[in-house]
Amino acid sequence: MNKNAVIYGINGPVVTIKNTDAFSMMEMVYVGDERLVGEIIEISDTATIVQVYEETTGLKPGDPIVGTGSPMNVVLGPGIISNIFDGIERPLKAIEAENGAFIHRGSAASPLDTEKLWDVKITVAVGDTLAGGQIYATTQETPIIEHRCIVPPGISGEVIEVAQNGQHKLFDTVVKIKDTSGKIVALALAQKWPIRKPRPVKQRASATIPLITGQRVIDTLFPIAKGGAAAIPGGFGTGKTMTQHQLAKWCDADIIVYIGCGERGNEMCQVLEEFGELIDPKSNRPLTDRTVLIANTSNMPVAAREASIYTGITLAEYYRDMGYHVAIMADSTSRWAEALREISGRLEEMPAEEGFPAYLPSRLSEFYERAGRAEVLSGGEGSVTIIGAVSPQGADFSEPVTQNTKRFIRCFWALDKSLAYARHYPAINWIDSYSEYFTDLDPWFEQNLTTDFIKYRNNIIALLHEESRLMEIVKLIGTDILPDDQKLVIETAKLIRVGFLQQNAFHPDDTFVPLQKQFLMMKIILHLYNQCKAIIAANIPISKITELGLFDKLIKIKYDIPNSNPEMFEQYTAEIDEKLASITK
Repeated sequence: MNKNAVIYGINGPVVTIKNTDAFSMMEMVYVGDERLVGEIIEISDTATIVQVYEETTGLKPGDPIVGTGSPMNVVLGPGIISNIFDGIERPLKAIEAENGAFIHRGSAASPLDTEKLWDVKITVAVGDTLAGGQIYATTQETPIIEHRCIVPPGISGEVIEVAQNGQHKLFDTVVKIKDTSGKIVALALAQKWPIRKPRPVKQRASATIPLITGQRVIDTLFPIAKGGAAAIPGGFGTGKTMTQHQLAKWCDADIIVYIGCGERGNEMCQVLEEFGELIDPKSNRPLTDRTVLIANTSNMPVAAREASIYTGITLAEYYRDMGYHVAIMADSTSRWAEALREISGRLEEMPAEEGFPAYLPSRLSEFYERAGRAEVLSGGEGSVTIIGAVSPQGADFSEPVTQNTKRFIRCFWALDKSLAYARHYPAINWIDSYSEYFTDLDPWFEQNLTTDFIKYRNNIIALLHEESRLMEIVKLIGTDILPDDQKLVIETAKLIRVGFLQQNAFHPDDTFVPLQKQFLMMKIILHLYNQCKAIIAANIPISKITELGLFDKLIKIKYDIPNSNPEMFEQYTAEIDEKLASITK
């Protein structure tokens, strides 16, 4: 290695080296006397460009640059769950204990605790044959997550030595194998993996199982599959972060990876406080027992923001390979794209639309295409579901990040400023949003609920679209001119909007609603609509129906009928029939 590689020029996080062939593309390097972490992003015959993931203040021409010979990678092993990392997997808790509240440049704390003893159970014996992705040891990482140590992809051979079950440190050798070439490979509890390289799987699987979130507007109208990709675009204050918090708390993924990419520091503090206090309904343990947090706030180095997305997806793939279903909350990909734009500008690259680099679509695809459900190399099944927030300036969904994101996702939950300001949460606009998973997921709903679920959902969507069309007329001439059957559509759509789509995150029964109750709520709303429609067809005015107060009563069923008492819907249905019968006599 050329030991004379030194800094020639500095432009923010972009550092230039002249006349060296010491480095390879995407190699991780250490910059300056403080050994700041960087990555080679461009090589020519005259210059090599380094992207530095830390603040470059104080660097000067002539400072040394040392290569590592390997790409930018993360350490994968027990201790990831419940930890808090920055964008390049530096443990913020350990750095705080060592240096205080602020991260010092060049902090070299190990990503995982190398001195902690783990109670390890070896699952293989001498003479066994191991291949990449197979499990050779397990340890209880948290009370609800078993960590399964897996052979790194591309390595295989015969087990020639195993350690005793019991206490082992992170990098203690627990298994030795001899590969086909006769080389001895030592396997510890941890391994490293390049963040920009997707981890391999045995076979990709179709997206045929929904990710249940307990949020009615999502599960019923715009469902997402396990292994799917969704975007939550919205302007400032529309509830992107709040919606992702709710999904992280309640979705039926085994593990949550929350990436705070360029967001405000107080929002990340709120995440840390809430997740630490919230009890996981599935295990009655703190939610942090199955959560990984990557905090890269807006005042942290911008280049590390670009890396944080890849760090998060690599951690998620690692747990997928153990057979877990993982959900990633990326908040927000717009801030990540802004980091790309800033670095691209410093590199003097030709800008594309709104100054973003021309390779923005390919970088977005690199991220979202790593989502998926698959048969993993160990033989089980796992998935990575990506839910990315998008923050278009001025809530303009035609801007490049939103438009290019739509190319690589199949679920679009468009947040609406007017709904958010009216305190309608989740503020997902039912006209602008869509899901392309209906065809894949409908067989699951038919098998696990009933075929009526799809019929009711289609009827609910049709009523909402019909209301939207009618409201254009109402804005011009008012409601009085409408016939009673159209007034009924507007009244029913209001019931759907307020009583079904609007959800209270602070109510113990309404914060998470099982699919069965969602189905029964749709059923009773449509039952009321159909009964009223028949009455109006018999020339009975709608005013007599509204006087009964049935619509107002159904708006409150999300609170009045507990999740544990679905039989109460039959009582409500009987009451509807009885009251409606009274006006037809």
